[in-house]
Amino acid sequence: MKETDIASRVPPGQFVTTSFPILHHGEVPHYRDMSQWNLRVFGLVEEEVTFTFDEFMSLPRKTFVNDIHCVTTWTRLDNVWEGVAVSTLMERVRLKPEARFVMLHAEHGWTTNLPLEDFLRDTSFFGLKHNGETLTPKHGYPVRMVVPHLYFWKSAKWLRGIEFMAENKPGFWERNGYHMYGDPWRSQRYDTD
Repeated sequence: MKETDIASRVPPGQFVTTSFPILHHGEVPHYRDMSQWNLRVFGLVEEEVTFTFDEFMSLPRKTFVNDIHCVTTWTRLDNVWEGVAVSTLMERVRLKPEARFVMLHAEHGWTTNLPLEDFLRDTSFFGLKHNGETLTPKHGYPVRMVVPHLYFWKSAKWLRGIEFMAENKPGFWERNGYHMYGDPWRSQRYDTD
């Protein structure tokens, strides 16, 4: 690949790495009994939906290829994922008209927010495998939200809930100084950017 092609894919202030750094807050959850895992879809929906592990894993999967950008300044190009398209999950969810934002809920009370249109983008999905391998616990097993056009903290590891909201509210990192939106092309790293 030409250097100019790479430069057009790397946001300002980022460097390219071939590693997949592991960054998180708190302990890494390890699941021993997947019958205890579920994914809850709630908030401004006509009817709450809860997927068991087996139900979620049986949803149709697709391959996604993207670049990811971390707020800590690394970029990893050409990631190949296997996952469930957001549109596939949304076939089973009826939103109320006032839903405009999403709060992603993960293990240990970790949360992150994003506008509904970003959640619904064709490039957003629920990651199950990365580069042919099932996600490791440190990378978000069993399900990681992937929103590649935003900084990677918006791609919540250990996803357990999707809440639809009328108003935007900050999640964990946003309450602790990160930008409410997190566009890497605009260097929206912190709430002062």
